[in-house]
Amino acid sequence: MASAASTICRRSAVSFLRMSTKQQFSKRLNTSKAAEQVPPPQTWLQYFFRWQFWGPVANWGIPLAAIADSRRDPDIISPRMTTALCIYSLLFMRFAIVVQPRNMLLFACHFTNEAAQINQMRRWIQYNYSNKPAKN
Repeated sequence: MASAASTICRRSAVSFLRMSTKQQFSKRLNTSKAAEQVPPPQTWLQYFFRWQFWGPVANWGIPLAAIADSRRDPDIISPRMTTALCIYSLLFMRFAIVVQPRNMLLFACHFTNEAAQINQMRRWIQYNYSNKPAKN
């Protein structure tokens, strides 16, 4: 009995070694648990009615407001809030990439927000620390 099991084991090992590396990799991929956890592909309509679409759409208000404020006077810019929004966008850009399935709409929203907030911080620094003539 033991010799029959070892013979079968030996045959499967020999056949596995005869496979190319690409075949071995695909065989390992197909049997892994990670392959079973990938969600099925979604249609556009299914994506449209999920939180993965409407969450980032609602979130676009933040970068749009920052872009709109770029034409206003820089004395209204809060450096603390701008710093907090920069950190927030950096964290959620990473989250949008790490989460499965990847949410590229959320990534684009936070990337835009990061750029807009950095521009606001640049404007605040330029306004407060540039060489201004003294007021009499």
